[in-house]
Amino acid sequence: MNKTDKIYIAGHRGMVGSAIERKLRKDGFNNIITRTSKELDLRNQQQVNDFFATEQPDYVFMSAAKVGGILANNIYRAEFIYDNLMIELNVVHACHNTKVKKMLFLGSSCIYPKMARQPLKEEYLLTGELEPTNEPYAIAKIAGIKLCESYRRQYGDNFISVMPTNLYGPNDNYDPENSHLFASFIRKFSLAKRNNLQEIEIWGDGTPMREFLHVDDMADACIFLMENYDGEEIFNIGTGTDVTVLELAETMKEVSGFQGTFKFDASKPNGTPRKLMDVSKLEALGWKAKISLKEGVKMVFDDVKEMEF
Repeated sequence: MNKTDKIYIAGHRGMVGSAIERKLRKDGFNNIITRTSKELDLRNQQQVNDFFATEQPDYVFMSAAKVGGILANNIYRAEFIYDNLMIELNVVHACHNTKVKKMLFLGSSCIYPKMARQPLKEEYLLTGELEPTNEPYAIAKIAGIKLCESYRRQYGDNFISVMPTNLYGPNDNYDPENSHLFASFIRKFSLAKRNNLQEIEIWGDGTPMREFLHVDDMADACIFLMENYDGEEIFNIGTGTDVTVLELAETMKEVSGFQGTFKFDASKPNGTPRKLMDVSKLEALGWKAKISLKEGVKMVFDDVKEMEF
Protein backbone atom coordinates (compact mmCIF):
# COMPACT_ATOMS: atom_id res chain seq x y z
CA MET A 1 0.00 0.00 0.00
CA ASN A 2 1.14 3.53 -0.81
CA LYS A 3 0.36 6.43 1.49
CA THR A 4 -1.87 7.98 -1.18
CA ASP A 5 -3.94 4.85 -1.87
CA LYS A 6 -7.64 5.12 -1.07
CA ILE A 7 -8.48 2.73 1.76
CA TYR A 8 -12.00 1.80 2.82
CA ILE A 9 -12.50 0.42 6.33
CA ALA A 10 -15.87 -1.34 6.58
CA GLY A 11 -16.93 -1.25 10.23
CA HIS A 12 -14.63 1.60 11.27
CA ARG A 13 -16.55 2.24 14.49
CA GLY A 14 -16.11 -1.30 15.73
CA MET A 15 -13.26 -2.48 17.88
CA VAL A 16 -11.18 -3.92 15.02
CA GLY A 17 -12.05 -1.31 12.40
CA SER A 18 -11.26 1.61 14.68
CA ALA A 19 -7.93 0.01 15.64
CA ILE A 20 -7.03 -0.44 11.97
CA GLU A 21 -7.89 3.21 11.31
CA ARG A 22 -5.77 4.38 14.27
CA LYS A 23 -2.82 2.32 13.08
CA LEU A 24 -3.10 3.44 9.45
CA ARG A 25 -3.28 7.12 10.39
CA LYS A 26 -0.34 6.71 12.74
CA ASP A 27 1.62 5.21 9.84
CA GLY A 28 0.79 8.15 7.55
CA PHE A 29 -2.16 6.76 5.58
CA ASN A 30 -4.69 9.59 5.40
CA ASN A 31 -6.73 8.79 2.28
CA ILE A 32 -9.17 6.73 4.33
CA ILE A 33 -12.89 6.52 3.62
CA THR A 34 -15.50 5.40 6.12
CA ARG A 35 -19.26 5.30 6.49
CA THR A 36 -21.44 4.70 9.53
CA SER A 37 -24.17 2.08 9.35
CA LYS A 38 -26.73 4.88 9.12
CA GLU A 39 -24.91 6.37 6.14
CA LEU A 40 -24.39 3.02 4.42
CA ASP A 41 -26.35 -0.15 5.20
CA LEU A 42 -23.98 -2.91 4.10
CA ARG A 43 -26.90 -5.35 4.04
CA ASN A 44 -28.37 -3.35 1.16
CA GLN A 45 -26.83 -4.43 -2.13
CA GLN A 46 -27.80 -1.31 -4.08
CA GLN A 47 -26.36 1.02 -1.46
CA VAL A 48 -23.11 -0.96 -1.38
CA ASN A 49 -22.81 -1.06 -5.17
CA ASP A 50 -23.45 2.69 -5.46
CA PHE A 51 -20.89 3.44 -2.75
CA PHE A 52 -18.14 1.36 -4.36
CA ALA A 53 -18.89 2.71 -7.83
CA THR A 54 -18.59 6.27 -6.55
CA GLU A 55 -15.60 5.91 -4.20
CA GLN A 56 -13.54 3.29 -6.10
CA PRO A 57 -11.33 2.28 -3.14
CA ASP A 58 -7.92 0.70 -3.79
CA TYR A 59 -7.82 -1.39 -0.61
CA VAL A 60 -10.59 -2.66 1.66
CA PHE A 61 -10.44 -3.87 5.25
CA MET A 62 -13.64 -5.88 5.73
CA SER A 63 -14.18 -5.67 9.50
CA ALA A 64 -17.91 -4.93 9.49
CA ALA A 65 -20.01 -7.63 11.15
CA LYS A 66 -22.81 -8.26 13.60
CA VAL A 67 -21.01 -9.56 16.68
CA GLY A 68 -21.86 -10.52 20.26
CA GLY A 69 -21.07 -12.81 23.14
CA ILE A 70 -22.21 -16.36 23.84
CA LEU A 71 -25.68 -15.26 25.01
CA ALA A 72 -26.40 -12.96 22.06
CA ASN A 73 -25.13 -15.52 19.55
CA ASN A 74 -27.47 -18.14 20.95
CA ILE A 75 -30.56 -15.92 21.19
CA TYR A 76 -30.37 -13.89 17.96
CA ARG A 77 -29.38 -16.79 15.72
CA ALA A 78 -31.31 -15.67 12.62
CA GLU A 79 -29.95 -12.12 12.77
CA PHE A 80 -26.37 -13.31 13.20
CA ILE A 81 -26.46 -15.49 10.10
CA TYR A 82 -28.60 -13.22 7.91
CA ASP A 83 -26.90 -9.91 8.64
CA ASN A 84 -23.38 -11.29 8.32
CA LEU A 85 -24.10 -13.20 5.11
CA MET A 86 -25.66 -10.14 3.50
CA ILE A 87 -22.79 -7.86 4.52
CA GLU A 88 -20.16 -10.29 3.22
CA LEU A 89 -21.89 -11.03 -0.06
CA ASN A 90 -22.44 -7.37 -0.88
CA VAL A 91 -18.97 -6.11 0.04
CA VAL A 92 -17.00 -8.96 -1.52
CA HIS A 93 -18.95 -8.78 -4.78
CA ALA A 94 -18.58 -4.98 -4.91
CA CYS A 95 -14.83 -5.35 -4.36
CA HIS A 96 -14.76 -7.69 -7.34
CA ASN A 97 -16.90 -5.46 -9.56
CA THR A 98 -14.81 -2.34 -8.90
CA LYS A 99 -11.50 -4.23 -9.12
CA VAL A 100 -10.07 -3.23 -5.76
CA LYS A 101 -6.35 -4.02 -5.55
CA LYS A 102 -6.77 -6.07 -2.39
CA MET A 103 -9.34 -6.89 0.28
CA LEU A 104 -8.77 -8.37 3.74
CA PHE A 105 -11.69 -10.27 5.28
CA LEU A 106 -11.92 -10.80 9.02
CA GLY A 107 -13.22 -14.18 10.07
CA SER A 108 -13.34 -15.53 13.63
CA SER A 109 -11.80 -18.28 15.71
CA CYS A 110 -15.30 -19.75 16.16
CA ILE A 111 -15.09 -21.14 12.60
CA TYR A 112 -13.16 -24.13 13.92
CA PRO A 113 -14.82 -27.35 15.15
CA LYS A 114 -15.79 -27.39 18.83
CA MET A 115 -13.67 -30.44 19.62
CA ALA A 116 -10.77 -29.76 17.26
CA ARG A 117 -7.26 -30.57 18.42
CA GLN A 118 -5.38 -27.77 20.14
CA PRO A 119 -3.82 -25.48 19.17
CA LEU A 120 -6.15 -24.72 16.27
CA LYS A 121 -4.45 -24.96 12.89
CA GLU A 122 -5.88 -23.29 9.81
CA GLU A 123 -6.24 -26.69 8.15
CA TYR A 124 -8.84 -27.78 10.75
CA LEU A 125 -11.52 -25.67 9.07
CA LEU A 126 -14.56 -27.81 8.13
CA THR A 127 -13.27 -30.98 9.79
CA GLY A 128 -15.94 -31.30 12.52
CA GLU A 129 -19.08 -29.94 14.19
CA LEU A 130 -19.19 -26.36 15.37
CA GLU A 131 -19.97 -25.05 18.86
CA PRO A 132 -23.82 -25.04 18.86
CA THR A 133 -24.28 -21.73 20.69
CA ASN A 134 -22.60 -19.66 17.97
CA GLU A 135 -23.07 -21.92 14.96
CA PRO A 136 -25.06 -19.40 12.82
CA TYR A 137 -22.34 -16.74 13.23
CA ALA A 138 -19.60 -19.28 12.54
CA ILE A 139 -21.32 -20.53 9.39
CA ALA A 140 -21.64 -16.97 8.11
CA LYS A 141 -17.93 -16.38 8.69
CA ILE A 142 -16.99 -19.66 7.02
CA ALA A 143 -19.11 -18.60 4.05
CA GLY A 144 -17.18 -15.31 3.92
CA ILE A 145 -13.85 -17.14 3.86
CA LYS A 146 -15.03 -19.46 1.09
CA LEU A 147 -16.47 -16.50 -0.80
CA CYS A 148 -13.04 -14.84 -0.85
CA GLU A 149 -11.38 -18.11 -1.82
CA SER A 150 -13.86 -18.68 -4.66
CA TYR A 151 -13.50 -15.18 -6.12
CA ARG A 152 -9.73 -15.61 -5.99
CA ARG A 153 -9.84 -18.99 -7.76
CA GLN A 154 -12.39 -18.00 -10.40
CA TYR A 155 -11.48 -14.38 -11.07
CA GLY A 156 -7.98 -13.93 -9.59
CA ASP A 157 -9.18 -11.34 -7.05
CA ASN A 158 -6.59 -10.60 -4.36
CA PHE A 159 -8.83 -11.35 -1.38
CA ILE A 160 -7.25 -12.71 1.81
CA SER A 161 -8.83 -13.91 5.06
CA VAL A 162 -7.66 -13.81 8.67
CA MET A 163 -8.95 -15.51 11.80
CA PRO A 164 -8.50 -13.46 14.99
CA THR A 165 -8.63 -15.02 18.41
CA ASN A 166 -10.62 -13.39 21.26
CA LEU A 167 -10.03 -9.64 21.04
CA TYR A 168 -10.16 -6.84 23.59
CA GLY A 169 -9.29 -3.16 23.80
CA PRO A 170 -10.67 0.29 22.90
CA ASN A 171 -14.26 0.40 21.60
CA ASP A 172 -15.12 -3.02 22.98
CA ASN A 173 -18.78 -3.74 23.74
CA TYR A 174 -19.54 -3.65 27.48
CA ASP A 175 -23.26 -4.33 27.23
CA PRO A 176 -24.18 -6.78 30.04
CA GLU A 177 -26.16 -9.04 27.68
CA ASN A 178 -24.18 -8.86 24.45
CA SER A 179 -20.54 -8.52 25.49
CA HIS A 180 -17.78 -11.09 25.15
CA LEU A 181 -16.01 -12.65 28.13
CA PHE A 182 -13.16 -10.16 28.47
CA ALA A 183 -15.39 -7.08 28.27
CA SER A 184 -17.97 -8.60 30.63
CA PHE A 185 -15.19 -9.18 33.19
CA ILE A 186 -13.91 -5.61 32.81
CA ARG A 187 -17.42 -4.34 33.49
CA LYS A 188 -17.94 -6.62 36.48
CA PHE A 189 -14.61 -5.80 38.10
CA SER A 190 -14.97 -2.07 37.47
CA LEU A 191 -18.45 -1.97 39.01
CA ALA A 192 -17.37 -4.15 41.94
CA LYS A 193 -14.46 -1.84 42.70
CA ARG A 194 -16.53 1.34 42.39
CA ASN A 195 -19.40 -0.01 44.51
CA ASN A 196 -17.25 -1.88 47.03
CA LEU A 197 -18.87 -5.23 46.17
CA GLN A 198 -17.47 -8.38 47.72
CA GLU A 199 -18.47 -10.99 45.16
CA ILE A 200 -18.22 -11.39 41.37
CA GLU A 201 -20.21 -13.99 39.44
CA ILE A 202 -18.45 -16.08 36.79
CA TRP A 203 -20.45 -18.09 34.27
CA GLY A 204 -19.69 -21.81 34.17
CA ASP A 205 -16.96 -23.37 36.26
CA GLY A 206 -13.96 -21.27 35.25
CA THR A 207 -12.08 -24.11 33.54
CA PRO A 208 -12.47 -23.25 29.81
CA MET A 209 -9.25 -21.94 28.30
CA ARG A 210 -9.16 -18.81 26.17
CA GLU A 211 -6.59 -16.81 24.26
CA PHE A 212 -6.78 -13.02 24.29
CA LEU A 213 -5.22 -10.55 21.84
CA HIS A 214 -5.18 -6.78 22.22
CA VAL A 215 -6.91 -5.18 19.25
CA ASP A 216 -3.92 -2.91 18.56
CA ASP A 217 -1.88 -6.05 17.91
CA MET A 218 -4.70 -7.32 15.72
CA ALA A 219 -4.66 -4.14 13.63
CA ASP A 220 -0.90 -4.34 13.29
CA ALA A 221 -1.18 -7.93 12.02
CA CYS A 222 -3.88 -7.04 9.50
CA ILE A 223 -1.84 -4.22 8.01
CA PHE A 224 1.25 -6.45 8.00
CA LEU A 225 -0.60 -9.09 5.96
CA MET A 226 -2.15 -6.50 3.66
CA GLU A 227 1.36 -5.33 2.80
CA ASN A 228 3.21 -8.65 2.83
CA TYR A 229 0.96 -11.53 1.73
CA ASP A 230 -0.94 -12.19 -1.49
CA GLY A 231 -1.63 -15.92 -1.36
CA GLU A 232 -4.73 -18.07 -0.88
CA GLU A 233 -3.98 -19.41 2.59
CA ILE A 234 -5.94 -18.17 5.59
CA PHE A 235 -4.07 -16.94 8.66
CA ASN A 236 -4.76 -17.25 12.37
CA ILE A 237 -3.97 -14.12 14.38
CA GLY A 238 -3.31 -14.51 18.08
CA THR A 239 -0.70 -14.72 20.80
CA GLY A 240 -0.24 -18.50 20.79
CA THR A 241 -0.82 -18.67 24.57
CA ASP A 242 -4.00 -19.11 26.62
CA VAL A 243 -5.33 -18.96 30.18
CA THR A 244 -8.34 -20.40 31.98
CA VAL A 245 -11.34 -18.18 32.60
CA LEU A 246 -10.43 -18.29 36.29
CA GLU A 247 -6.84 -17.23 35.54
CA LEU A 248 -8.16 -14.27 33.57
CA ALA A 249 -10.35 -13.36 36.54
CA GLU A 250 -7.36 -13.62 38.89
CA THR A 251 -5.32 -11.32 36.63
CA MET A 252 -8.13 -8.76 36.57
CA LYS A 253 -8.50 -9.07 40.34
CA GLU A 254 -4.81 -8.26 40.78
CA VAL A 255 -4.80 -5.34 38.34
CA SER A 256 -8.10 -3.81 39.50
CA GLY A 257 -7.46 -4.19 43.21
CA PHE A 258 -10.72 -6.08 43.78
CA GLN A 259 -10.63 -7.69 47.23
CA GLY A 260 -13.68 -9.97 47.11
CA THR A 261 -14.38 -13.54 46.04
CA PHE A 262 -15.71 -15.36 42.97
CA LYS A 263 -19.04 -17.18 42.67
CA PHE A 264 -19.46 -19.69 39.84
CA ASP A 265 -22.84 -20.05 38.13
CA ALA A 266 -22.91 -23.66 36.91
CA SER A 267 -26.29 -23.11 35.22
CA LYS A 268 -24.60 -20.96 32.58
CA PRO A 269 -22.74 -22.56 29.64
CA ASN A 270 -18.97 -22.94 29.53
CA GLY A 271 -18.89 -22.80 25.74
CA THR A 272 -16.01 -24.41 23.86
CA PRO A 273 -13.62 -26.15 26.31
CA ARG A 274 -10.54 -24.57 24.75
CA LYS A 275 -9.70 -22.22 21.91
CA LEU A 276 -6.00 -21.68 21.32
CA MET A 277 -4.79 -20.54 17.92
CA ASP A 278 -1.76 -22.00 16.21
CA VAL A 279 -0.03 -18.85 14.98
CA SER A 280 3.12 -20.51 13.63
CA LYS A 281 2.28 -19.63 10.01
CA LEU A 282 1.99 -15.93 10.78
CA GLU A 283 5.08 -15.92 12.97
CA ALA A 284 7.03 -17.66 10.21
CA LEU A 285 6.01 -14.81 7.91
CA GLY A 286 7.55 -12.33 10.38
CA TRP A 287 4.78 -11.09 12.69
CA LYS A 288 4.37 -11.70 16.42
CA ALA A 289 2.06 -10.18 19.07
CA LYS A 290 3.71 -7.61 21.34
CA ILE A 291 1.21 -6.77 24.12
CA SER A 292 1.14 -9.23 27.07
CA LEU A 293 -2.17 -10.10 28.74
CA LYS A 294 -1.34 -8.35 32.01
CA GLU A 295 -0.16 -5.25 30.17
CA GLY A 296 -3.31 -5.30 28.05
CA VAL A 297 -5.57 -5.65 31.10
CA LYS A 298 -3.89 -2.60 32.66
CA MET A 299 -4.39 -0.63 29.45
CA VAL A 300 -8.10 -1.45 29.33
CA PHE A 301 -8.74 -0.60 32.99
CA ASP A 302 -7.07 2.75 32.37
CA ASP A 303 -9.29 3.31 29.32
CA VAL A 304 -12.55 2.58 31.16
CA LYS A 305 -11.90 4.18 34.55
CA GLU A 306 -14.16 7.14 33.69
CA MET A 307 -16.69 5.12 31.70
CA GLU A 308 -20.30 4.82 32.80
CA PHE A 309 -21.43 1.20 32.58
